[in-house]
Parts: sequence; structure tokens; C-alpha cells
Amino acid sequence: MLPQDEDGREPFADRAEAGAALALLLTAYRDRPDVLVLALPRGGVPVAAPVSAALHAPLDVVIVRKLGLPRQPELAMGALAGVGGHVELVLHEPVLRAARVRPAEFVAVHDTELAELQRRERAYRQGRPALAVEGRTVLVVDDGAATGSTVRAAVAALRQHDPARVVVALPVCPTDTRRALERVADQVVCAREPAFFDGVGQEYRDFRAPSDDEVRALLRAAAP
Repeated sequence: MLPQDEDGREPFADRAEAGAALALLLTAYRDRPDVLVLALPRGGVPVAAPVSAALHAPLDVVIVRKLGLPRQPELAMGALAGVGGHVELVLHEPVLRAARVRPAEFVAVHDTELAELQRRERAYRQGRPALAVEGRTVLVVDDGAATGSTVRAAVAALRQHDPARVVVALPVCPTDTRRALERVADQVVCAREPAFFDGVGQEYRDFRAPSDDEVRALLRAAAP
């Protein structure tokens, strides 16, 4: 018998299955020339690839890096996102206040993650220019969201480039995070909102992080 989550549902087999389920909720965007799918690497790319294929929409990435607390790196105090050479910083103020992060500690984390963001830009694009978002309907896809800091950073960075509409599409997120994202996005589509949320990984049987090579292969396969 397959394991089930607290709501009695079987977890997604993997990110590809989650992407296929998410695509069924996004059929209104199929075959529209203005639609662009942007994935948050690395975990969002295997979700976004079947969404892109099902909607017949181009696929690109928006590089986002979580700023984890110095002594609790899994908890986000903010995030960085890069779109077209512009890097946007989003802070998670409640976490910063509660943790009393010193300025020097914040700068050290910020600089480390900025360097990694720039490395991934080079590694994933491999010389390809970013797809233009101005005037387009942009679907921002990740494998899930806990606090939503990384997705909010992506949306904030995209807003600097004048998209017509920003839609956040996620296989799983808690209800309070979905409501927070609705304040910054034009629409939020979330396939699952567990009553008892204990992390994105609880909704997947295989939550292994994809490698850079796997991400590059998916992006090459989706290239026009």
C-alpha cells in the first residue's frame, strides 16, 4: 500500500507527476502565444517541463536563492531573484526580527547566495539569452512553497520587467502561504493545500534534488 499524507492522498510519485497534475489546472493558458513558463531551479524545472509541454508554451528559468538564517539555514530570512540581469532582494521580516540577525551575518549569507545565483545563471543558460517577459503572461512554477519567500522574490523581480500578468503555479503550499502569494501575484494556482503542512517534501515519494545536468537537459529539450 502506498504511503498517504495527512489528508489521505497519495504523494506525487515525483516532480514530473506533480507537473502533469498542475498542467491540468492551467489549461486556460494552453496555446496562447503570450504565455511563458518560468521555473525556479533546481526543483521547479522538472515540474515546469511537463507544464510547458502540455500548454505548448516556451520554458525558461528565473534564478532564485533562499537566504537562510546563519544558524538555521533551512529557514528563509529572505531571497534573491535574478531576471534579465536585475537582482531583486525580498526580506522575510518576521524571521529577521525573531532571529536578531546581525548586519555582518546577513551580508555574508547575501554575498554567498548572490555568487551562487550568478553561477547558476551561467550554468543553466549556457549562453542563451533570457526570454523576454515584457507584455507576456508569465507562469512562475516551483515544486512547492513553504514560506513563499523565494516565489515572492521571483515575482518582485519579474515585476521590474513589465509582464502583463504573473501567475504562480505550485503543486503544494500551505493555505497561509497561498494567501500571501495572492497579494503579489495576479493569480495563484495550487494543486494541494495540506491541512497539516510539514514541508513540501511530504507531498512527494521521490524528492531527490535534480542535478545541474538534469536541469540543463530539461531546458535543452524544451528549447524551440
